[in-house]
Amino acid sequence: MAPFIVLIVSFALFRLLGYAGAPYFADWQHALQAAVSAMLLLAASAHWGKRRADLVRMVPRRLPFAEAAVTATGLLELAGAAALHVPSLSSYAAAGLIALFVVLFPANVKAARERLTIGGRPVPGLAVRAAMQLIFIAAALLAGPIVL
Repeated sequence: MAPFIVLIVSFALFRLLGYAGAPYFADWQHALQAAVSAMLLLAASAHWGKRRADLVRMVPRRLPFAEAAVTATGLLELAGAAALHVPSLSSYAAAGLIALFVVLFPANVKAARERLTIGGRPVPGLAVRAAMQLIFIAAALLAGPIVL
């Protein structure tokens, strides 16, 4: 839930900065890129901190090397957060992040079904996690417009 809150609150704050005269954030897409990046940085921090074991437990059992998967997804989150701010890479970053969010969804399903915790707090139910995942996908899509 914390990444969702960071996404929403940081987007609002970045937009306020834009209205207050920060020209970069006057563009809603730049504000959204920064908000998605903030969300990803928070999410990635859990991959190496106290919450790492909780994330490892979320990895579906059929996938080998759960710890390596958690490390890899954290690195991909960091790369996506940075690449969103490089104009020539932002579309690719958005596409990669959308793919990452889709690939991570089974871990969210497992966490919800098994009522796992992250940092000692229960994860939201499946409907809430699915809705948040769709919002993350939409945010990534709008942050780095994918050229088809």
